[in-house]
Amino acid sequence: MDPIQSNQREEFLHIDVHLDEQAPHAGIIKILKSLRPQWRAEDIQMKVFTEGITNQLLGCYVGSVSEEGLVLNGMCYEFVKGRVLDDPLLRQPSVYRLIAAEMGKIHAIKPRAVASPTPVLWSKLSHYLQLLQSSENDAPFCQRSSVQQNVPRIDLLLNEMEDLKKHLNGIDSPTVLCHNDLLTKNIIHNSTEGVVKFIDFEYADFNYQAYDIGNHFNEFAGVNNVDYSLYPSHELQMDWLTIYLQSLRHYTGRDCAITKRELQELYIKVCKFSLASHLSWGLWALLQAKHSIIDFDFLRYATARFNCYFEKKQDYFIMKLNI
Repeated sequence: MDPIQSNQREEFLHIDVHLDEQAPHAGIIKILKSLRPQWRAEDIQMKVFTEGITNQLLGCYVGSVSEEGLVLNGMCYEFVKGRVLDDPLLRQPSVYRLIAAEMGKIHAIKPRAVASPTPVLWSKLSHYLQLLQSSENDAPFCQRSSVQQNVPRIDLLLNEMEDLKKHLNGIDSPTVLCHNDLLTKNIIHNSTEGVVKFIDFEYADFNYQAYDIGNHFNEFAGVNNVDYSLYPSHELQMDWLTIYLQSLRHYTGRDCAITKRELQELYIKVCKFSLASHLSWGLWALLQAKHSIIDFDFLRYATARFNCYFEKKQDYFIMKLNI
């Protein structure tokens, strides 16, 4: 469902239904009675999607598959026409400019409940660390990995979070509505209509503007075989950020020129907050490695994120905004 359309509604629809993971059919039929009352239960067909790493995703439809409604971890999504992006498309100007403009559109959405929402970043990192600390002695990593288990100690990661928080708290990055998980599999590209749509808002929340952008740039490296040599070039980033700022200005009603200083300052903020993205997903992957039974090498992924964090930390810390 388009988040901008959702934001304009008086309230979100909540359906109190239990969905049995092993036998979801009955629960899904109850959900669809509210979402698609015109559908007859005996006509409903279901299709399992396999692109997600940690989500179980089902498509529900009658007749043509193009009429699907998706059920995901207790959330329902409307079907969006198009194809899931692959990593190379992220580098094509015709595609990444659409992504930049769409992110600007989402970041322009204003909160309705509070004037100044609190960024979710630090509470999320603290929660991850608390969970890791509580299971440090009683839950060994349950997965085999292609890398040695030489991930940083929890006390070191706790110190890193505090160090990073101290540094980033001195950076003025606005709090906006963020997707927080914009990897290629969460972007649908409709080449016929020339549009992109974001999906899977499971991690969406108010967060730092520069975090959401830096997190997306980190995803250029991929997930299954992480390669940070694929991180977008400076030229690509500056073009991406220009389109983003133009979109943000348009949707917030401030159509004024973008200065070189403003563009460079956003670039530096994005570099710095990309470190928080590495730390966040590294911690997330450690938790998954402890508790998930999904066939994915979470330890290898965590190691890649932490390695890039420590490799880039000092270079990004010394970048100055007073230019």
